[in-house]
Amino acid sequence: MTTLERLQSWYMKQCDGDWEHSNGITISTLDNPGWSIEIRIEETAVESKSFARLEREKTETDWMHAWSTGQSFCVRCGPNNLEEALILFCDWAGA
Repeated sequence: MTTLERLQSWYMKQCDGDWEHSNGITISTLDNPGWSIEIRIEETAVESKSFARLEREKTETDWMHAWSTGQSFCVRCGPNNLEEALILFCDWAGA
């Protein structure tokens, strides 16, 4: 299963006719350049799951910061780290 298929599957499992109206997944770009990801985890099985904040900076284009607030799983990462960031979430969420 590809990373995108894993993410899609996790999302579909959350959709219950209510959750998707106020929650979801947002992927956008940053101007430094890079990616910003916010995955709403409120009212999901991973809402209270702990996640140790990650801060990794190898180069100006190879970096990642990830954290969970209990309401959202957030990632900011370099322009070539999008799939790595999505894998990080999928692995953590058991997707």
